[in-house]
Amino acid sequence: MSAPLLVEEHDDRVVLRLNRPEVRNAIDQALVDALHAACADLEQTPRVAIIVGSGRTFAAGADIAQLRERRRDDALRGINSGIFDRIHKLPMPTIALVDGYALGGGAELAYACDFRIGTPTAKIGNPEPGLGILAAAGAAWRLRELVGEPLAKEVLLAGRVLDADEAVAVRLLNDVVEADDLEPAGHRLADRIAAQAPLAVRLTKSVFHAPREAHPLIDDVAQAVLFETEEKQARMTAFLDRKEKR
Repeated sequence: MSAPLLVEEHDDRVVLRLNRPEVRNAIDQALVDALHAACADLEQTPRVAIIVGSGRTFAAGADIAQLRERRRDDALRGINSGIFDRIHKLPMPTIALVDGYALGGGAELAYACDFRIGTPTAKIGNPEPGLGILAAAGAAWRLRELVGEPLAKEVLLAGRVLDADEAVAVRLLNDVVEADDLEPAGHRLADRIAAQAPLAVRLTKSVFHAPREAHPLIDDVAQAVLFETEEKQARMTAFLDRKEKR
């Protein structure tokens, strides 16, 4: 049996490839466990994470066969919500590459990422109420933050599925590229992130997601840390040297 998640290591990034193409990368317990293991590594060695599906599908949802057998205690364990929240809180930015369907849990995985790039065939939605359940792994609140309440309610309550044009128009997708350019586009974005000071990126992400009542103290503390780094001195000195040479 092949691994449910393929991990491709690079110096400044990791590609996490959902590897269940025979079921359109449906998210089952084995895939959740593998994602937890990947997150543990990224928490210890922070790098950009690029998440992509095998085949021509990002993730068509949770594994319905497993989902049908789950009961109250399984829901209270937060199987999918726990892993998506962990991905959302990773130290460095995450990029979801959405080709084809990102439905149900697949959509919620994409919502948990910092960036989303899609292809013209991308379809994003949350059909959970049609199966007698709700989108309980982040969509019920995260989608509203991403696209606003009126559109989020159409997706969550009326079964609307967004195509690529609709998703990029509301910035749910940051960009749309052809399928053969999807992974290169993800790496180009990762290159842009990697060109920044890594600790500055990490702290900016933390400050960005901090609760409102934590500001401005958390901003000032994070800046104080950065002011003392050698990288801040080196980058600012290089900037001033370039300016003097013009």
